[in-house]
Amino acid sequence: MAHTRIRKFNTKDTYPEQSISNDLCQAVVARGTTVFLRGQIGQNLDTSESVCIGNVAGQTEQAMKNIDMLLKEAGGKLEHICKLTVYICDPRYREDVYRVIGKWLAGVYPVSTGIVVSAFARPEYLVEVDATAVIPD
Repeated sequence: MAHTRIRKFNTKDTYPEQSISNDLCQAVVARGTTVFLRGQIGQNLDTSESVCIGNVAGQTEQAMKNIDMLLKEAGGKLEHICKLTVYICDPRYREDVYRVIGKWLAGVYPVSTGIVVSAFARPEYLVEVDATAVIPD
């Protein structure tokens, strides 16, 4: 493959109640320097267990923990993040979500887009954060 795929999975394993089968991964290292992360949610990547159900700050904390871990696996770090997209299902969650993100990314200054959506792939998900990072040569 042209790019390195980190933590490959198939949606039939992640969402067994849904009739879909897509090959995805948690992160893609493109051309050796750009890393595209899959949107991260309140899920433990090692166990696929949903965590902090009903707690948007806790889910955001887990999402950021996942982003940090995936970037390290790709050879990068949080300071390499250039772009975030933050999805929430209720605009009232914005402050709680951005407080957690701000703690993790203090001094990084990525560009960021926030979007309110009507639903996620599972009803217990309250927030999703995806990131793009560029690891310097």
